[in-house]
Amino acid sequence: MVNSPHQSLDGSAAVSEMTSVRKLRKVLLATGIGHFVEWFDFGLYGTLAAIIGLHFFHAEDPAVALLSSFAVFGAGFIMRPLGGLWFGSLGDRIGRRRVLATVILLTSGATFVMGLLPGYSQIGITATVLLVITRLVQGFAAGGESSGATIFLAEYAPTERRGYFTCWIDNFGFMAFVAGSGLVFLLTATLGEANMNAWGWRIPFLIAGPLGLVGLYLRTHLEESPEFSEVARKGGTEAAPLRTAVTSAWGALLFCTGFVVIKAVGHWILQTFMPSYLATEMHYSRLDAYAITTLGLFAIAVMVPFMGHLSDKLGRKPLMLAGCAGFILFTYPALMLMARGDMLSAVAAMIVLGTFIAAFDGACNAAMAELFPTSVRYGGMSIAYNVAVAFFGGITPWFSAWLLTATGNPFSPAFYVMGAALITFLTILRARETAGKPLRR
Repeated sequence: MVNSPHQSLDGSAAVSEMTSVRKLRKVLLATGIGHFVEWFDFGLYGTLAAIIGLHFFHAEDPAVALLSSFAVFGAGFIMRPLGGLWFGSLGDRIGRRRVLATVILLTSGATFVMGLLPGYSQIGITATVLLVITRLVQGFAAGGESSGATIFLAEYAPTERRGYFTCWIDNFGFMAFVAGSGLVFLLTATLGEANMNAWGWRIPFLIAGPLGLVGLYLRTHLEESPEFSEVARKGGTEAAPLRTAVTSAWGALLFCTGFVVIKAVGHWILQTFMPSYLATEMHYSRLDAYAITTLGLFAIAVMVPFMGHLSDKLGRKPLMLAGCAGFILFTYPALMLMARGDMLSAVAAMIVLGTFIAAFDGACNAAMAELFPTSVRYGGMSIAYNVAVAFFGGITPWFSAWLLTATGNPFSPAFYVMGAALITFLTILRARETAGKPLRR
């Protein structure tokens, strides 16, 4: 039987749609797993900050060692804007795919080396210097990761589902922290705190090596994004994309920077500062602190895709404003709830705060990508994203720990979170709604 032209056309369209769906799933998996590896590596340092402080700094007071450890954590963020400048410009000139493969190789390699470093008791101040160098390499590579991965997905995703697909970047990121925190929890429960403090802390860092190779393989087997390929085919790439972004898209740069303020602070409070805060300030055992953090981050990861779907239906601004308002109103009460001293209250408080960052993240990634034209999207977003993360996110653990010491108020880190949320809230009020509109070229 011969098919009619209409039937043939419908069949071709169906095959084309199925091919597109399969390709999008492949892109989501490869980009997401690569991002998982990147943030599994990056998040381990924060989760193990207290133990690292005891091994790499000459300080008898655990609080001083923790502050020193968080200071080195912040040093990695100094390199993020430089990495963003380098990789962002490269991504707008030669494409997204090759840059994303490079950054995962750098980060996983630096993390693997961190697991092999001798401690202060073995080689003195040289151990501290080597730790700082590995953190700087991690930070430089991370400058090209989050913005690049978000853009790559945004340029593949259908217009009407861009919020849903791009929010999976944060889902994979939170799952990476869940995996890292959960692994530390399991190792601590299995080995005991003494063995974990002595040598067990190295195991998660060493796992970064093979994980990085998996991510590298997946990313090198992707095709370039269709948006960038089309611009490159028409000769629309910029020879100096960073200069073009600064001169012609400065408004987008300012809005993107404002968006990222609470994103950076909220992430690093929950992912990095919280395990040490629960153990040292709220007097939970280290094992309980890891369990509370793991459960809270898992709840966030579950909520993020739902929030991304809502941002496609309701718009980016309502979700982002709701997230900011939640942080302003409920951060202080949430920390007070944690102070009750029982696991259930602490997990509930983590989930309350997690709901607000999930609402914000569900919309923010797409909103940032939608601000810039394709020719400068990677570089422009990288500049804004990494400047805000370096300035606000990088100092979050250290500044929060300093607030505790300076004020004597166990809930004082809430003020920093609330201030960051207010800055972003006011920025969003001035921004235009971008949901449901084609990406700019």
